[in-house]
Amino acid sequence: MEQGHTHVTENCRTVAPVLARIGDKWSVQIVRLLGDGPRRFNEIKRMVDGISQRMLTLTLRGLERDGLVNRTVFPTIPPRVDYELTGLGRSLWLPVQALGLWAYEHHGEISRAQKAFDKRAGIGEEQPRKIAAVGMAGR
Repeated sequence: MEQGHTHVTENCRTVAPVLARIGDKWSVQIVRLLGDGPRRFNEIKRMVDGISQRMLTLTLRGLERDGLVNRTVFPTIPPRVDYELTGLGRSLWLPVQALGLWAYEHHGEISRAQKAFDKRAGIGEEQPRKIAAVGMAGR
C-alpha cells in the first residue's frame, strides 16, 4: 500500500465520527435552530418536525458530548433546561446555514433529477421510491 493511501484512510477514520454527527438530519436542524440563541427542550421539539422525544434527547446528548451544545439546568419547579451552541457549535452554524441555503436553492433541480432517474429506472409516480443519501442508508 502506498503511503498516501494509508494517510487518507487514517484521515477518514479520524473525521468519520464527526461527519456522522454533524451530517445527521436531526443534528443539522438543531444546530440551525440554536444559531438563533438558547432554546428549551420542548421549544426545539415543536420546531423540529417529526422528531420524537427520545430522538431529540439522544441528539442533544450527542451534540453536548461532542462539545457543540451546552445544557443548562435551572433549579425551578418544574426544572427548566436550556440548550445553546458552544463556541465550537457556533463555528459549525455558518456551514450548516450555507448547506441549508444550497439545498433550498437547488431543490427544484434535485427534484427534476430524481424524477428523470425514476423514469429511467421504471419507477412510477404511484410507487414513489426514496433514494438514500450517501452514508444515510438504514437511518
